[in-house]
Amino acid sequence: MDTPSAPPCSPSDVALQRQARRMAALAQAPWLHQEAARRLADKLAPIKLEPANWIDWSAFLGAGAELVQARYPQAQRWVVEPAEGLLQRSRAELERGATRSWKTLWRRDVQQAWSSEALLSAGLLPDGAQMLWANMCLHAHPSLPALMAQWHRHLSVDGFLMCSGLGPDTARELRAVYQALGWALPTIDFVDMHDLGDELVKAGFADPVMDMERLTLTWATPEALLDELRTWGGNVAHGREPGLRTPRWQARLRDELATRLARPDGRLGLTVELVYGHAIKPMPRIKVAPEARVSLDDMKRMVRKQDKP
Repeated sequence: MDTPSAPPCSPSDVALQRQARRMAALAQAPWLHQEAARRLADKLAPIKLEPANWIDWSAFLGAGAELVQARYPQAQRWVVEPAEGLLQRSRAELERGATRSWKTLWRRDVQQAWSSEALLSAGLLPDGAQMLWANMCLHAHPSLPALMAQWHRHLSVDGFLMCSGLGPDTARELRAVYQALGWALPTIDFVDMHDLGDELVKAGFADPVMDMERLTLTWATPEALLDELRTWGGNVAHGREPGLRTPRWQARLRDELATRLARPDGRLGLTVELVYGHAIKPMPRIKVAPEARVSLDDMKRMVRKQDKP
């Protein structure tokens, strides 16, 4: 639930749920998500760990399944969707794929789509997944610490996380237009690369590696720019303007964008900052103290790991 004390430019849980329903209706994942997936997949090359199984978090919008499967063709994929609309979409898509071949009907490992809690409750990955892939997810949750806690629970000891999202320089030109006109800012405050590293450590991950890069995207017209932005999900900040905008306001926005975002070549440009994170889930360290707490899942995994030859 949204809370009145939430920072103005933090993600709104209610708005994120509406956003997920809209994006579940897209024919395919946004181009930007596909491009981020390609760049994140390139970062798998130097990693020596070879996962036997992996979680595809927010699989439809993450758009990285084929890229990861090409890198780890023998690894079993587990689809997890964070929102109901996306969950139903992925379930329907996987069912359509399974019916293409009668052979899949005899396999016990045919892919399904799960919610996070349902997968944990089912106990199908008792040791956890050896990799969790979460492309373009860092900005799509109301609480980054809570999201990372979920990721940590799903991973096995020595499993690794690959994640990405939008960074603070994303749409800085658009934010400058809104600020100059006295309008509420059109985006949330995106996560900074250094803050991402701090949050990974707080969540219990080890050896975090962060990276970022800036892209400049251009469009021929304000209409094309706005159409593309809508596929990214829209403004989900607490401090966004309430209610619907009038055609007159929308016309002014298009005029302002055409004037203020124009580049020397006549196209309209926006900066996109992509932030990437990689980290490992280490063996839990139990501090010597009168009372020490370790999650039940992690305790079971520690015992199983010690029992293995």
